[in-house]
Formats: sequence, C-alpha cells, structure tokens
Amino acid sequence: MKTEFSLAQLADPDIKEADKILRACVHCGFCTATCPTYVLLGDELDSPRGRIYLIKEMLEKDKPPTADVVKHIDRCLSCLACMTTCPSGVNYMHLVDQARVRIERDYSRPLTERLLRSVLAFVLPRPGLFRISMILARLARPLAALLPTPSVGASTPGLLRRIKAMLALAPRGLPRPGPAAGTVFAPLGRRRGRVALLQGCAQQVLAPRINQAAINVLTRHGIEVVLVKDEQCCGALTHHMGQDGDALERARANVTVWQREADGEGLDAILVTASGCGTVVKDYGYLLREDKTFAEPAQRISALTKDITEYLARLELVPSTQKGDVTIAYHSACSLQHGQKISQLPKELLSKNGFVVKDVPESHLCCGSAGTYNILQPDIAIRLRDRKVANIAMVEPDMIAAGNIGCMVQIAGGTSVPVVHTIELLDWATGGPRPGLN
Repeated sequence: MKTEFSLAQLADPDIKEADKILRACVHCGFCTATCPTYVLLGDELDSPRGRIYLIKEMLEKDKPPTADVVKHIDRCLSCLACMTTCPSGVNYMHLVDQARVRIERDYSRPLTERLLRSVLAFVLPRPGLFRISMILARLARPLAALLPTPSVGASTPGLLRRIKAMLALAPRGLPRPGPAAGTVFAPLGRRRGRVALLQGCAQQVLAPRINQAAINVLTRHGIEVVLVKDEQCCGALTHHMGQDGDALERARANVTVWQREADGEGLDAILVTASGCGTVVKDYGYLLREDKTFAEPAQRISALTKDITEYLARLELVPSTQKGDVTIAYHSACSLQHGQKISQLPKELLSKNGFVVKDVPESHLCCGSAGTYNILQPDIAIRLRDRKVANIAMVEPDMIAAGNIGCMVQIAGGTSVPVVHTIELLDWATGGPRPGLN
C-alpha cells in the first residue's frame, strides 16, 4: 500500500511503524473471510482491509477522527484472526492499537460514553473494586428486564443497553478470594523449577480456581510458584481502550517487580492463565521499545512470559487418571490462537491426558468477549456468542475448555454445558479434583 507521510511525520516512531505496517498490505482481502464483524455485517469498512484504509487516511491527514471512523474502529474486536490469515505479515494489532490511542486523544465521545469507559478503565483493573462492582451488579440484575433489548441495525448501542449487558454478565455469586500476592507455593518433592504466576484482575475475582489449578499442577510436578508482590493489572484492558498512559505505567510497574524477582530468587518463566493478558505481556518489549530505561528489561520479561500450556508441554506430566470417556469441545481463544500463535498445543495436552478433544466448527471466529467488547458492543457480541455456542453444540461435548476467562464467561452465558479452563482439566487428569464452577 502506498503511503504519503511527510518526513516530519515519519520522525515520530509510531508513525514510522504505522508506515511500515501499511506498506506491507497488498489489498488482497484474504483477511475479510476470517473477520467476525465482516462475516456478520458484510460492510467493507467493518473488515481489516476497510479499517486499514480508514486508519491510513486518519494518520496521513493528521486530523481528528470522524464519528464514522470511530464507529468502525470501535467495532473491531482485536481478535487478530486477520493476522493469522494475512499472507503479507501485516501487523494489524499494532496498527489498530495506535488508531485507538489517536481516537482516545483526539475524539470527543458523548458524555455518557466517556463516563462508562472511565468507570470500566478504573474498576476492572482493580480486583477489590471489581469484586464490589460484581456484588452490586448481582443485586441489580432483576432490573435488567426493564432495560432496552437489542435494537437490530443500531449503529452504536446506547448507555442503557450497555448497562444491561454488564448486568447480564455479572455472576450470581462470587467465590472466596484466592491466595494473596507474595505467597510462595513450595514444590512437592525435588524442586525442578521456579515460576511467577500472573494473578490477573477479573480472573482472580470471578474464578480463582483457575490459578489454584495451575498451582496444583505445577507444584505436583516439582515447580515452585510465586505470586509476586506489588504486581499490577497487565494493562490489556486500558491498552485496548486507547488509554496507553495507564497501560504503559502498569507495564513498567510489572517489569520492575518481575525483574526484581528474576534477579533475586530467579524465575524460569512468568506464566499466564488468561491468554488475553499473555498476549499483551508478551508485547511489553514492543510497547516500551522507546523507553530508554525499560526497553531492555521489557524485552527480557516478554521473553520469559509463557502461556501455562507452553510451560506444561516442557514437563513430563504424571500418568493421567482419565479413561477417555469425557468429551471436550476446545474453544481456541483468539488471543491464544491468533495473538500468541498457540493453537494445537492445548488440544494435544488434553488429548495426551485422556480426554476426547473435539474441534469446534468455525474455530477461528471470535466468541464476542474481547475484553470490554461484550459491554461496549453487546449486540454484535451476543450474535457472535450465539454463533459460537451453536457450533460448540454440534460436537455434543460433556465440557467446554478454553484458555481465557473472558471467553469462559461469554460462552457460559449462552449454554448449560460446563465451561472450564484447560488447566483445570489437566489438574484433574494428574490427580486433582474434578473441575467445579465455583
């Protein structure tokens, strides 16, 4: 793609990177076939190729984005299926993230939307506040029926529609909090390694059982696990909302505490059980590339970061107790299969440990969770969820496995089939309890 940035514009490292990404695009359109919003809406501007044109024009002209540009960028899930499909290696992730930062900086959203986004960005990364918000949402759930139903064809959902979506996602109950930051879990038997386990934000409130299952499996196999003190939210939520100031500060804070831990007692890896978080932490090196103080440490932290299944694949797991009579529909989270390029490994681990693993039709399409997307774009999110659930039902599973808490919550809202994390099944297979839902 031909670009026309001025030399002054190209002096900006972000614009220089955008220019490189844009020039890699050859207009082939392969990305449109795997883009969820294009598949649903059939609008070229709701495809990666269409959004690339909009972003190019916005950046080249260096003018505030229009409402139409914002609408189509907001509809992007950042599922990154386009990057898996693209034959030219276009890094759409870095381009759309840059566009979101520009929108956040230069576009004035309606007051109610600004307030909602501010609340989400403030509450979700803070587990204490998030727990309180979930309790309040549970109390308010009966009021959801009084709020507007989806309006087919509406270009942008209103505030009440989004509040209804938030209430629908709220759990009916919350489990007890998991272990505190700073806790170290000793291995059983001889120590074979030492890892930090990302505690997460929403996950530690909604499903602390996931990290507990990871701790069980790791310590059972001789791995010492530390929950690093002073660790923060990974920054994914605010990063994808264009609030890079907040996201980068969180990244710097995490790099600092993880580097301190690695230089102290030592770390073989930083393990992540929420693939949405893992994709961003693995990108810290890029996000902090222009920071003279943090560029090199961030690269080191990104290199240490692994999805839990990547690390377990290196271990020789104890013989499975499963007999092959449990059928699992494996939902491949977008952030795992497209963002981190990990697609076969979780299925192989489940299969080797005694489960019957079934691929879900249209597995490349997003479930509609995508961080805060199912709140900010609930109508599209529900359509994607229902499509995903229908595809899952075709394989008639006993359980659904996924590697990301957002996907788990989203899919569970449309099915009665138990939705569990991959690590919970591996814990069960290697001597742990049968996965529960609390």
